[in-house]
Amino acid sequence: MAEAGRIRCGIGGWTFEPWRGVFYPDKLPQKQELEYASRHLTAIEINGTYYSSFKPDSWAKWKASTPEGFKFSVKASRFCTNRKVLADGKDSMAIFLGQGLTELGDRLGPILWQFMPTKKFDYDDFAAWLDLLPAKVGDIPARHVVEVRNASFNDPKFIGLCRERGVAICNSENENYPFIPDITADFVYLRLLSADDSVPTGYTAPELDTWAGRFRSYAQGQVPGDFTPIDRTGPPETPHDVYAFVIHEGKVRAPAAAMEFIRRVDPGFEIPKD
Repeated sequence: MAEAGRIRCGIGGWTFEPWRGVFYPDKLPQKQELEYASRHLTAIEINGTYYSSFKPDSWAKWKASTPEGFKFSVKASRFCTNRKVLADGKDSMAIFLGQGLTELGDRLGPILWQFMPTKKFDYDDFAAWLDLLPAKVGDIPARHVVEVRNASFNDPKFIGLCRERGVAICNSENENYPFIPDITADFVYLRLLSADDSVPTGYTAPELDTWAGRFRSYAQGQVPGDFTPIDRTGPPETPHDVYAFVIHEGKVRAPAAAMEFIRRVDPGFEIPKD
């Protein structure tokens, strides 16, 4: 079997009242929830940054609450992507990137740029926007991923643009969004949006096994065999890091699903027994 990259599994955010007593132990102080979550999961997608900015000391506290090796992905401000002309968001992008992300240091993982379903693919518009993405945030190498939600992005030209610039395309598991499994960067990013809260582990055991197999394929640099890439001229098969987040509507079972994935794909990570 080919060498593989690291597979990280997690959730969106860490503050969610229904997780208390389900994922978080009863009476766990709220201020300790990130500390707890980051020791049971290997990554967390910070979602609040899509709506608000935070001061540098908040970012520094988030880093201090997490162990070595843990990663945050960060969802970019909506003001950077919710625009008729994308390149007009340059100033908003600078504000977002300058608010304190560097305080995360080695905990900083991919930056997620999410687009509205109404945003359609325009080659020149999107190319100009991609050119604004920095190679580094401070001294930290930047990993960028785009989540598009309009079917017009099912276009080899879009995939080519992202591949030329090493920007990943989010693989969103949702019937309402375009499904683009192509590999365009040195990492792969997935958002699993259809877990079922009536299932204690979010997904049934066969579903968990199927997704775990897909993660392993991606970690080896292969598009999973049951996925059909839009552009078949992909990069050579090399190890790829994988980030997989369970982010479904009810999300009560998201932590349970993420931990089940970790048990399947990252046996070297020991989930604490509470």
